[in-house]
Amino acid sequence: MPIFIKESMPIKWRLAVLMADREIDYKELAEMTGMHPVTISKHKNIRVMPERLERETLEKYCKALNCQPGDLLTYVPDEPKGQVS
Repeated sequence: MPIFIKESMPIKWRLAVLMADREIDYKELAEMTGMHPVTISKHKNIRVMPERLERETLEKYCKALNCQPGDLLTYVPDEPKGQVS
């Protein structure tokens, strides 16, 4: 029976995409959320879900961007990369 090599199945973080769609920069989003601009900038520049994302932070983003959590997070399963026999 073949054994598939399993790699991590990332959850894509789409904050930068939503900000671009709404033409909002990190300073504006910081004002809208009450969060520090450096925090917004860090969250904007990553492509996978932050390791530590508090519910309160997610709620602030959703309220400011008028979106649902699923708009910020997308599950993208990896396809098996190879087989070991």
